[in-house]
Amino acid sequence: MIRDIEANYARSDKHQTAIIELAAASGLALLDDNERNPLYTTTYGTGQLINDALNHKVKKIILGIGGNATNDGGVGMLQPLGISFKDQYQHEIQPGGINLANIERIDVSHINPKLQDIEIKVACDVTNPFLDQNGATAVYGPQKGATQKMIPKLDYALNHYHDKIELELNKTIKHIPGAGAVGGTGAALLAFLDAQLQLGIEVVLEETHFTNRVKDANLVITGEG
Repeated sequence: MIRDIEANYARSDKHQTAIIELAAASGLALLDDNERNPLYTTTYGTGQLINDALNHKVKKIILGIGGNATNDGGVGMLQPLGISFKDQYQHEIQPGGINLANIERIDVSHINPKLQDIEIKVACDVTNPFLDQNGATAVYGPQKGATQKMIPKLDYALNHYHDKIELELNKTIKHIPGAGAVGGTGAALLAFLDAQLQLGIEVVLEETHFTNRVKDANLVITGEG
């Protein structure tokens, strides 16, 4: 499902850091209930936000993942970054989780070169693996609109995609905790972008230098809402 929307992210030029929320461009809240269909929703817009950040010469990207509408294994996010997923006719595959089953070849030769010098931290509180009963599709697919008939088709497509990653990148990521996050986007971040998946609170504490800030404190009051 491709359509133009307006999406924002935060950027600190002083710290050469961008903070991007995946749900800003690929979120469930952007769709009406009758539009929720992970066969065709895509993370493409998130890749466009990452590209924009790269064009502003950031050196670090903090990506918050959650609340998404997709089950495309992060392929949509990777396509604007220059990674190509070809079908048997050497055409770029269409958006959506179901089309991962059509991947015949992965070409990373045109990946955005600016990614080479980028640190990517991913705030991820999900530890689900990529596939099977505790994986991306089975656990989170229904809230994105997946019916019981869709789930085996989407899981088959993700499995095929992972087989291609193993074959062409020589990486096995399906059992890594968090690989199943955001409809398998966690796997794409690990396999293609060498990202670090961390608990959201760990990212916040690190980036705010929390330990230093409270080292002389006698009392710390926290809250969550």
